[in-house]
Amino acid sequence: MDTQAQIKEIVTSHPVVLFMKGTAQFPQCGFSGNAVNILRASGVEKLHTVNVLEDAAIRQGIKEYANWPTIPQLYINGEFIGGSDIMTEMFQSGELQKLVKA
Repeated sequence: MDTQAQIKEIVTSHPVVLFMKGTAQFPQCGFSGNAVNILRASGVEKLHTVNVLEDAAIRQGIKEYANWPTIPQLYINGEFIGGSDIMTEMFQSGELQKLVKA
């Protein structure tokens, strides 16, 4: 399976997916840690994370998949939502909480 197919499989198999540096328990960058905290505060119980530091192909491939240059990247129900800044804005407006409960 090529990397793009692998990424598609991941984002369509789980309702909430975060491609991040590190893990939910041990984020390895501030933006990834912020993203996990926002999702927890939004009520996400089943968060699937992918540590891009463990797989160079995924790390590069996810940037191409969404045409988005930075990590973390959030997907909800197979759709690309955005990175840490967008997640913060959506959380503050209440939009993110609605999306994860839908």
